[in-house]
Amino acid sequence: MSAAAVQPVLPSSSSSSASTGGQQQLRAAAVRASVDGDRAVGFRLQRAYAASGRLDLAVTLLRRTQDPTAVFYTSAIHAHSSRGLHLAALALLSEMLSGGLLPTSHTLSASLPACHGLALGRALHAYAFKLALTGDSYVATALLDMYARAGDAEAARALFDEMSDPHIVSVTAMLTCYAKMGTLDDARGLFDGMPHKDFICWNAMIDGYTQHGRPNEALRLFRRMLRSGVDPDEVTVVLALSAVAQLGTAESGKWLHSYVKTSRRVRLNVRVGTALIDMYCKCGSLEDAVSVFDSIADKDIVVWNAMINGYAMHGHSRKALEMFPQLRAQNLWPTDITFIGLLNACSHSGLVDEGRQFFRSMEEEYAIAPKIEHYGCMVDLLGRAGLIEEAFHLVQSMAIAPDAVMWVSLLAACRLHKNMALGQQIADYLVAEGLANSGMYILLSNIYAAVGNWEEVARVRSMMKASGIHKEPGCSAIEIGRKVYEFVAGDMSHGRNGEIYAMVEKMNALVKEQGHVPRTELVLHDLDEATKEKALAVHSEKLAVAFGLISTAPGETIKIVKNLRACSDCHAVLKLMSKITGRKIVFRDRSRFHHFVDGSCSCGDYW
Repeated sequence: MSAAAVQPVLPSSSSSSASTGGQQQLRAAAVRASVDGDRAVGFRLQRAYAASGRLDLAVTLLRRTQDPTAVFYTSAIHAHSSRGLHLAALALLSEMLSGGLLPTSHTLSASLPACHGLALGRALHAYAFKLALTGDSYVATALLDMYARAGDAEAARALFDEMSDPHIVSVTAMLTCYAKMGTLDDARGLFDGMPHKDFICWNAMIDGYTQHGRPNEALRLFRRMLRSGVDPDEVTVVLALSAVAQLGTAESGKWLHSYVKTSRRVRLNVRVGTALIDMYCKCGSLEDAVSVFDSIADKDIVVWNAMINGYAMHGHSRKALEMFPQLRAQNLWPTDITFIGLLNACSHSGLVDEGRQFFRSMEEEYAIAPKIEHYGCMVDLLGRAGLIEEAFHLVQSMAIAPDAVMWVSLLAACRLHKNMALGQQIADYLVAEGLANSGMYILLSNIYAAVGNWEEVARVRSMMKASGIHKEPGCSAIEIGRKVYEFVAGDMSHGRNGEIYAMVEKMNALVKEQGHVPRTELVLHDLDEATKEKALAVHSEKLAVAFGLISTAPGETIKIVKNLRACSDCHAVLKLMSKITGRKIVFRDRSRFHHFVDGSCSCGDYW
């Protein structure tokens, strides 16, 4: 049998369905026909091995080939690089160069995606320049993509500007670079200038908006994508769901869910299902999240993690903890994310013993080393429970440096449990070490204000002003008829101001009839009691509730999202308003949900 007779029956590189057993039989046939040394036969068989995932056999065949050419090596490098085996790809490139072979443009374009450091990427760039290959469109695009992934927007743009006729792949790489770096206006300018956009371009732009906290723009672009006739893929839908989760707008989330149900391209698989669970949980629709969870077949650990975190943020801590033995019964192995959800559940309900047990079991039973997030959960759990000294000792004993979130948790616990001495000790240390951020300064100011030390309050606020640190203003949002309305404290910008403030006055009168006494000690300014009471009355969440009451039908659930933690006075007022109006009020603050029903809250007043 000749080499020409064997070649037609060898699978092409795209025939990934060909079995390794079949390829081995063909290899044996080539040996029997004495054509196994033929270069063309060997190359086709090498590519077939690579296509079926048997890279070990492909490399073995490469090394048995006498005097392999650059084409042989390029095929092997591409096979490894495209599967994320970057070190192996670069080792093959090094072996090829050591053998005296010069890389082609295809060799370099296959090798550059394996470079995850600027030093090596720049070295290959210099080598490509030496070989006069930088003008090749494939090499130029691969170089641009390498710089983009490394975050060197300046170098990426310089390459992009040198391209006489950039390919859509090059434009997308540049767009992705801008989006990743957060220079979204530059990204949008490039995006809008593209005459033809595929779904990858749309995804890059939507991802940029989503990752950098501009969810409204992300959703507007998603709707424009639909109008343009470009079908979103699974990635697009997951990004859009992430944007909805940031906004907390349940109606937009339900519309996206219905889109998934009718889409011909997107299926309710594990990835989309997880995004839906996360979205519904963050939009306050726990029941819908549970429904999606139950409908997913072959759930992986990521799906279970999403549901555990969902139960935790809604205060259903016991349900979250009950899921752990259930997932273990499914022979699923927990991840570090699993334990973050479980520890959060313990923190939100003061389950100290359970939290300690989960924290110990991470290393002892599951060989998962605690990360900064796990330590942070434990510090929060202990601090909220009043075990501040134990929390402080845990921070001091950590092998890794504590982050800002952990210090804020400690300071917040000191303020909550009125341990002003330790709070001041921690705050003084942070200020002296230059570690204090805006959240820490605010808590330090609040600690001093809580004990009436206005001189120190003034000093801290002067330090904040001198450092250019500003307090993040509280903002509450409510969705009415798929439109989101935002309020800040004392907001007078709404068109229905008169009605809103009339309802605020009515709310104040109603809750006082129920025995509510405004907690004026929470107003941390040196003001008289009447002025403090007025300041409390116009907190952003109270304005949002008032607007919800005048804008929705009696009995309809009111859902509010706030960027900060609710103060205890607003929490008490919302509880009473749920009883007085017979309405359910769902309130999402920075870290969790509160479900107010008939005068009670799902958090059990522990938050």
